[in-house]
Amino acid sequence: MYIDAIAHYLPETTLPNEYYARLTGLTDEWIYGRSGIRTRTRARPDENTHTMAVEAVKAAMGRLPYPLKEVDLIVGATYTPYDTVATIAHAVQSNFTIPGARAILVSSACSSFLNAVEVVEGYFATNKSRKALVVISEHNSAYSDDRDEQAGHLWGDGAAAVFISKDGHGEKGLEILDINTSGLGHVGKSLEAVHLRPNNGGLVMPHGRDIFVNATKFMVTEVETLLARNHIALEDITYLIPHQANMRIITHVTQTLGMRDSQVIVNIEDAGNTGSASTAIALSQNWERFVEGDLIAVTVFGGGYSSGGMLLKK
Repeated sequence: MYIDAIAHYLPETTLPNEYYARLTGLTDEWIYGRSGIRTRTRARPDENTHTMAVEAVKAAMGRLPYPLKEVDLIVGATYTPYDTVATIAHAVQSNFTIPGARAILVSSACSSFLNAVEVVEGYFATNKSRKALVVISEHNSAYSDDRDEQAGHLWGDGAAAVFISKDGHGEKGLEILDINTSGLGHVGKSLEAVHLRPNNGGLVMPHGRDIFVNATKFMVTEVETLLARNHIALEDITYLIPHQANMRIITHVTQTLGMRDSQVIVNIEDAGNTGSASTAIALSQNWERFVEGDLIAVTVFGGGYSSGGMLLKK
């Protein structure tokens, strides 16, 4: 499999830590010291999960090496839907008129992007698809409470569009060497640590410590599993793109793996936690820096719990 093109969309509006200081009394130093976040992106009142997904696809159009109508599979990924029936995949199919594509939604918290890519892998393996679009969009602010002192200040909004083909097209793409995801619903406080119950409190995170312990463990495990399976040494990895949930988690994962800070791609300081879209957005933001021979490891952890890893080669 190959990533042929990628793009992202981040809302123009950003909220600084001072905004939350006025609401909750949490200072800029306190928030930054515990999360690594200075500002976070915020969708406008007229934006939603669908509109951001469409904007991400629009941003990719000039980079796509084949007509959009050749896409035969659209996999949406989100845990913050605008519509649970007409999904982001259907919204994209409708907006761009892609008649030959299947349209489905994957939702597994912050691992949803990699779960969606793994679904594409299955369609490719059965020859039911050859060109897929994975569109990831999170409208966290629609479900979170800015006055929530535990997690209200963490969330950012954003989207990404990732075009994947079975055979590869163009010279600028990345080969997906391997991908793995894991369901971890049996681990720790999986069902309670972070949850979104629309009729009962929205997006909350009551057990941050349990998330930290398990995220730092399984994000490392996913990288090590992929490297062992592909007989690749850790020192051969050029870049690491971890889920952008919390800078303390990212730092712990980096140190455990023994990687240098310069190898780790981070956008949480400016964008906040953009959920399952975070690693795809970071990959898009750094697309032009990758050179031939680079190996990129992506690792994620999501509430519920779930984890995943992906190994890419330029």
